[in-house]
Order: sequence, then structure tokens, then C-alpha cells
Amino acid sequence: MSKLYLVPTPIGNLEDMTFRAIKVLKKVDLILAEDTRTSGKLLKHYEITTHMHSHHMHNEHKTTDAIIGRLKSGETIALISDAGTPAISDPGFLLTRACIENKIDVECLPGATAFVPALVNSGLPNDKFIFEGFLPIKKGRQTRLKLLAEETRTIIFYESPHKLLKTLGNFGENFGKNRLISVSRELSKLHEETIRGTVAEVQSHFENKPPKGEIVIIVSGKTKK
Repeated sequence: MSKLYLVPTPIGNLEDMTFRAIKVLKKVDLILAEDTRTSGKLLKHYEITTHMHSHHMHNEHKTTDAIIGRLKSGETIALISDAGTPAISDPGFLLTRACIENKIDVECLPGATAFVPALVNSGLPNDKFIFEGFLPIKKGRQTRLKLLAEETRTIIFYESPHKLLKTLGNFGENFGKNRLISVSRELSKLHEETIRGTVAEVQSHFENKPPKGEIVIIVSGKTKK
């Protein structure tokens, strides 16, 4: 039967790949990969020879109809991103929605996603939280930050290393320099690091030690009065 599998891949350490994920990637007719060069290294490591096609944010609007056609013909297809779970700040939503609209089965395997270990490691409240992902680069950025300044739940952001200091500066302006935060980088990799403290303290740390690698920022919510 035709089915779309959403298959999480390791965020760093290849040993975080699940047995089930490997089995699915070996049995499907096609793997859709965000970057076939990056995913090729993972597939080679686990001796997965399934054919790959490129499916990323720049072509997903154009390729979705063709993929739906292949699924309707009875094929099984797996979607993977460069790291983590598809559709979490990565391509996947459009194709999943199209499958549901066309009554094609969709199954998402459990697996790695960067924000979960970062949230648990932070030591900040995790009973209630919101996932913001990447902030807008320009348009709407300040509006979004002003809105989030009133949020009482823990907030999760993704950020690139070269924009981290700018974002921490924005947090100081909008949330206050004493708001507690936690910054995790290189999760599951050799140089994994989590820095915790106030916005001002964490900003000072990364001013003296420029960050490298993928970054997750956890921000405590506004204290209720």
C-alpha cells in the first residue's frame, strides 16, 4: 500500500538512528532528502541503497504534485531532512498536508529532534512551552518579540551561530537582561555545550567565545505577578 513515512535522522551522533528508521529507509521505493549529499553519508553508513530525490524548501512547491502521483500509483516514500524530524523547521508540512488531502496514509516515526534535549537540559520549566523556531529575519521580527515578551510559558527558538549575538541583544531589549535563558549547541556531538544564566550573562559568554554549530535557545516565560 502507498504510504508516506516521515523519518527522523540523527541531529549529530549517528548512533541515534533507530533500528526502525533504518528498516523503513531500506524497504521504501524512494527517499526524499533535503540535501542528497548530506543524507548520502548517513545512508552509506547504514548500507541503505534506496534511491534518493532532492526535496527541499526551494523546490517543494513544484515537486509535491509529482510525489503525490507516485504515491497514488502505489509507491512507498520516506521523507528525511538533514537532521532531526521532518517538518520541524524543515520541509515536510506541504507534502504531509497534500497526502492527507489525497487520502494517502502518513506515518511519522519517533526520533531525534533538537529542541527536546535542549529543553530538558535547560533546567527551565518544561511542563508548558511554545516552539517558535527561527525568528523572522527582518519583517515582523520586533512585532513578534514584543508579543513574546508577555508569554508566560517557556519559549523555544532555533538560531544560527552568526546571528546568535544579535538575537540575544534583541532578547535583552524586549525580555529584559535578567530573563533566564539556556543556549545549547552541537547537541549530541563531541563539543556539545549548554550555557545557562541571564540574558546578559549568556550574551557576555558568547561575546568572548564566538559560537559554532547549530543552536537551540530556551527562554523562561515572563513571571506572573
